This record gives sequence, C-alpha cells and structure tokens, in this order.
Amino acid sequence: MAQPDLFGFKLNLKKPLAFFDLETTGVDIAKDRIVEIGVIRINIDQSQDRMSMRINPTIPIPLEASQVHGIYDEDVVTCPTFKEVAQQIFDFLDPCDFAGYNSNYFDIPMLLEEFMRVGIALDIEKRNLVDVFKIFTHYERRDLSSAYKFYCDKTIENAHSAEADIQATYEVLLAQLQRYDTLENDMRVLHELTNKDIIIDSGRRFVYQNGKPTVNFGKHKGKSVEQVLKEEPSYYSWMMQGDFPAHTKQKFKEFKEAFDAKKRF
Repeated sequence: MAQPDLFGFKLNLKKPLAFFDLETTGVDIAKDRIVEIGVIRINIDQSQDRMSMRINPTIPIPLEASQVHGIYDEDVVTCPTFKEVAQQIFDFLDPCDFAGYNSNYFDIPMLLEEFMRVGIALDIEKRNLVDVFKIFTHYERRDLSSAYKFYCDKTIENAHSAEADIQATYEVLLAQLQRYDTLENDMRVLHELTNKDIIIDSGRRFVYQNGKPTVNFGKHKGKSVEQVLKEEPSYYSWMMQGDFPAHTKQKFKEFKEAFDAKKRF
C-alpha cells in the first residue's frame, strides 16, 4: 500500500519500521494477555502493510479493561489465541524496528512476554525502539490525544482502538520530525533518544548501569547481577521459582550461564 501524503514527509529508514499498539486484559505483564494488536509496517520504500486482529486471551477480560478499549469477552470468544497467530505476527514484524506510543514501557514488554509463553524468542537487542511518547514528553509532555491535537490539529476517532491509536502515533512522529530541527530523521538516533532506560527484560527487573546488567528492584537494587550471584547464590533459585515474567527469568538464566562460564576460566 502506498504511503499517504502526510505532511509531504517521509521517514529515513534503513529497515522497515513497525508501529504497533496492543489492547490487553490489564497492565500486569506477567498475568495479563493481549486482546487486540494493530500494526502499520512502513517499508523502506515508504509503502505500507497493515495487520489488525483481535485475539482470544483465554482469560476473562475485566470490565474495567473492556470499558477502556470496548472489547468484551463475547467479542473475542471465536477469535484465535495468541499461540495460533504468534508465528504470523512474528513474521510480519521481522526484521522491523519498532515504534509506538509508550511502547517501551508497556507494549514491547507485553509482546515479549506473549511470545515467550509460546516458545518464540523475539530479539529486541538489535532493533531500534522508537517511543513517540518519549519524544513527545521530552518536548511537550502530554498524552496521545493531546499529542495528536497539538501536532496534527486532529481529534482521534475511536480512541483506544488499536488501529486508530497507531495511525495517530504514526502521524505524530511524522509531525514531530518536521517540527523540531534538532530531531534527526534516523531510527537509531530516535532509538537512543527514547531509550534512556534500556529494556533488558519484560518485567524491568534488570537494567544496564555502566554497561553491566544490574538488579532494578528489592534489596539488591543497584547491585550488578554478578555481585548478587557472588554474594547470594540462592537469589537465582528464588527468582526462578517466583512469580516473575517468563522473559525476566529467561534473561536472568542467560546472565547466570554467562556468570558460571566466566567462573570456569
């Protein structure tokens, strides 16, 4: 699909850029599930491919969540589960960089966790992650509806519909790149601007500090993973048996394997 003439402006892409948005049963990465996903894939030649689907979360959708996004249990009872469409979604997103609105905080961790549950590893370490919300709050500090009105002078129709939200997000990024002379039209630059806190795991239990994986919660917050494993080896078992997201456990397992390998030499 050809790109609409939005502002007469095109993204400078070295790989496709996938704008995506999720509607979910809630905001707990470990327990909640996706009920709708919308994606606009902007290809290097500026053509577009779109995907929008509802998903049976296999758990009840709380009323408070339904009142936000308008999707109720009866709306998804005949829809495919995430497991049934995971490979299709993965293939559509590959090898894209990712963009979204507050996506680094919620949508990307939630998507990582859903893929982990079905045994698919979504590698984000070599992708640029462009969070339009981070750019917006860096310059203006507003929510998506305000951003759309501020940058595009439009009102979102069907707000909290995944497709409407990602269309608005896409247009806001185009407008931001034109508005700010200091904002470079380069996905790597936008990734670095919007990823001050680098995502390591979906539960955000680990962060990089001085280039080292570091615990980001609890009594060991601020300590490197290596230091914690040296001082309290049982901490690994406690986390692996605890109620943490699967992706968090997987990353901790990788850190532990690297730590053990280092000890052997």
